[in-house]
Amino acid sequence: MTTIKGPAIFLAQFMGDVAPFDNLETICKWASDLGFKGVQIPTWDSRCIDLQKAAESKTYADELKGTINQYGLEITELSTHLQGQLVAVNPAYDALFDSFAPASVHGNSKARTDWAVQQLKYAAKASANLGLDACATFSGALLWQTVYPWPQRPAGLVETGFKELANRWLPILNAFDESGIDLCYEIHPGEDLHDGVTYEMFLKEVNNHSRACLLYDPSHFVLQCLDYLSYIDFYHERIKMFHVKDAEFNPTGKQGVYGGYQNWIDRAGRFRSLGDGQVDFKSIFSKLSAYDYKGWAVMEWECAIKHPEDGAREGAIFIKDHIIRVTEKAFDDFAGAENADELNKKILGL
Repeated sequence: MTTIKGPAIFLAQFMGDVAPFDNLETICKWASDLGFKGVQIPTWDSRCIDLQKAAESKTYADELKGTINQYGLEITELSTHLQGQLVAVNPAYDALFDSFAPASVHGNSKARTDWAVQQLKYAAKASANLGLDACATFSGALLWQTVYPWPQRPAGLVETGFKELANRWLPILNAFDESGIDLCYEIHPGEDLHDGVTYEMFLKEVNNHSRACLLYDPSHFVLQCLDYLSYIDFYHERIKMFHVKDAEFNPTGKQGVYGGYQNWIDRAGRFRSLGDGQVDFKSIFSKLSAYDYKGWAVMEWECAIKHPEDGAREGAIFIKDHIIRVTEKAFDDFAGAENADELNKKILGL
């Protein structure tokens, strides 16, 4: 077994226009002062990283690492969530998702997809230059608008959608394989990979690609009423990243999983700061430790109620207190006898 690394923090929700959140150095000092040991980098934010430069220049990558290391922090992983989303976009969402890409490709879905694919390939090389072993992303979605279909889905629609999704991702997965990096899909509503079944459908289409791994975030499973503990039993061999994020689901006679088009504060299911929701993190950390998860525990803050700075301060302590320093010995070793063939045979009556 391996002791989980952490605590770490995903910087995406904290970057802003006001100090100390407006540049990489000051936000790293802030995170370090709170007790975090690692930072997960959003690659779409130029204040954090020049992704193309990190892919093409080992010198720049080393300098970036040095900037972060001077505050006692490590880079845990790069995140390509927004770019991954754009690898597969149904036309129904074109206008909404254009904002994830540069203005130069707005209104041109093919150019936007090509840009996103190139971004992912940059992320593979940048991760290698930074000495990382995993990268986070979203799968994108061609089928999400049919998740609860009316009228019914035409025969073969899902199969066609997943074949196309796989065709788009296979060259990217191969690029990550060439760089020695696991690409970890965050299983998330709004993505075609939103639960275990859809992940397995995708795996089949990409020929069980060894780099098609998982970012485990239990908050998205609470909101789907999915068993997030047995999920670890099913997929622990593929789980290479971990977002520590809390959530709660409180259905009423008026709304449930779909949320009634309400804002986050008024939904039956909503994200909460660590310790304020319903996720059983003691069991999660125990399971991941027992299955020898070797990665980081990274706090992601998305709370409908609490201030993010309070969520971060409390989150660092919460994760630290949940990390299990794994044992190197069995508790009953003191009572053990010498392991000898003759003794074993005697005990068995042989």
